[in-house]
Amino acid sequence: MSYPDPKYLREIGEVSATFRPASVPPDLIMGTGGTEVSYLATTVSTVGEFGLYRWDMGTKPSGPSPHFHKTISESFYILSGTVRLFDGATWTEASPGDFLHVPQGGIHAFRNESGTPASMLLLFAPGAPREGYFEELAQIAADQRDLSDEEWLDVYHRHDQYPV
Repeated sequence: MSYPDPKYLREIGEVSATFRPASVPPDLIMGTGGTEVSYLATTVSTVGEFGLYRWDMGTKPSGPSPHFHKTISESFYILSGTVRLFDGATWTEASPGDFLHVPQGGIHAFRNESGTPASMLLLFAPGAPREGYFEELAQIAADQRDLSDEEWLDVYHRHDQYPV
């Protein structure tokens, strides 16, 4: 395996880094469970290379059902608390420092059922507009909409999410 072809072709470097202080409030509150989502690096800010999100879950049980993606991989890194991670075969009680990588097509899920707050990083690669998916889910919850199975499938498929 070798390094990919260069994307930056100039002979000198440039000042182009972005910094997000920890004090910046979350970008999104998901549902009544108190999950806060911080957009650390979006597909726009990384020019499609990846998306990185901090997922801070409250005390109420939360997390998606088992699913897979066709276009993106997803990785989880636990920062605090206990998060149940599903690798397609087994649920594991993950704690700070634990990591799970799921390639495209890999069945996975996560849940915070511990009754205490938990926090993790979610990494999607290559970058995808996941903010739109998160925001749509938050709006559905805020509006207390009750979607039919067909409507849920439409939401999921528009965002490369395939329930198992």
